[in-house]
Amino acid sequence: MTDHPSERDHAWDRAFTRGLLSRRSMLAGIGVTGLASLLAACGTEGTATKADPSSQAAADRSDTEKIVSWSNWPEYIDVDDDTQARPSLDAFTKQTGIKVTYTEDYNDNDEFFAKVQPQLRANADTGRDLWCSTDWMVAKLIRLNWVQQLDKANIPNVKNIQDTLSDVEFDPGRKFSLPWQSGFTGIGYNPKATGGKKIETIEQLLTDKALKGKVTLLTEMRDTVGMTLLAMGKDPADFTDADFDAAIQQLTDAKDSGQLKGFTGNEYGKGLASGDIAACLAWTGDVVQLKADNPSLGYALPSAGHMIWSDNFVIPNKAKHKKNAETLINYFYDPKVMAQVVGYVNYISVIKGAQEILVAEDPDVANNPLIFPSEEVLGRAHVFRGLSEDEETRYNKAFQALTTGG
Repeated sequence: MTDHPSERDHAWDRAFTRGLLSRRSMLAGIGVTGLASLLAACGTEGTATKADPSSQAAADRSDTEKIVSWSNWPEYIDVDDDTQARPSLDAFTKQTGIKVTYTEDYNDNDEFFAKVQPQLRANADTGRDLWCSTDWMVAKLIRLNWVQQLDKANIPNVKNIQDTLSDVEFDPGRKFSLPWQSGFTGIGYNPKATGGKKIETIEQLLTDKALKGKVTLLTEMRDTVGMTLLAMGKDPADFTDADFDAAIQQLTDAKDSGQLKGFTGNEYGKGLASGDIAACLAWTGDVVQLKADNPSLGYALPSAGHMIWSDNFVIPNKAKHKKNAETLINYFYDPKVMAQVVGYVNYISVIKGAQEILVAEDPDVANNPLIFPSEEVLGRAHVFRGLSEDEETRYNKAFQALTTGG
């Protein structure tokens, strides 16, 4: 990276002062009225409850089992390409004796929420000790009182978190969540499928007839609508109902014209690599990984702006191995371990010190502005504004009708 550490720190501070970094966008589940008012509006589901001592004792006994279950997004951890082992997890087990059941079953926030909602609503174990949810979903889980407060005594490496990530509006003081990775939403394209044309704007995705039937957008409403709002000259952090409706109309017109192939979660990678998808909304780390196998693939952050987000560790209610989960978080908050992960997944590091390690070990990653962004790149990044419960209901209904045809 070309900028000095002081300049980089200024870039991060500027981004977070604007609320930028608060895999998919910030503050969407919680508005300027704050967490307290949302909790009050949620009745018993949103009311904090005292820990049951007998339940805590049972949890402590469970932690002696030396196991932990972690659900995460696909391709979101380091992998040995030859053996398909996960080196950082193997090293964690060797260091702590805790065996990790790692499952890549988090493909979309709403889809995953639907999987675990029945157990959470019934105050039952989900079979998972932790997972990584995007900012707005974390806000929702906190509002529903479905995730546990973290014991920072078990996570001393929390001191290594980026300063501007230590306190976010959707979780003041980071009591219930800690960031795993951050990234941008932009445009991925396959030049072989676009006739060699660069795809650098949302307008091209939605209207270029050369791409007809070969464009996918994301099932994450805040990414797809947010990018569309930016193309319209609107700020996703400050828009009206009329702006939202206009964005939905543009997307509907593109769908009705046959321009869109569909809407995806993480699964766009295979189609983009093969050319079955000519261009799509895509997350930075995914495309950086895909380009390692197919360097011809292109990626663009539109001049009109792009979205930025974080995915965050949370521990659900009734998790059987809470302390083990916190021990795992602490392990990954070691800069050396996080540098190993970032060097593979190619998302934005949430831990201080990782870049300095990668400068020596993997300068290509350390100097990649999509992984360690410059002030200019951060300056064009945006988040989707906080939504009231009513707005979230109405907006999600409109977006679901778009993506499912319902």
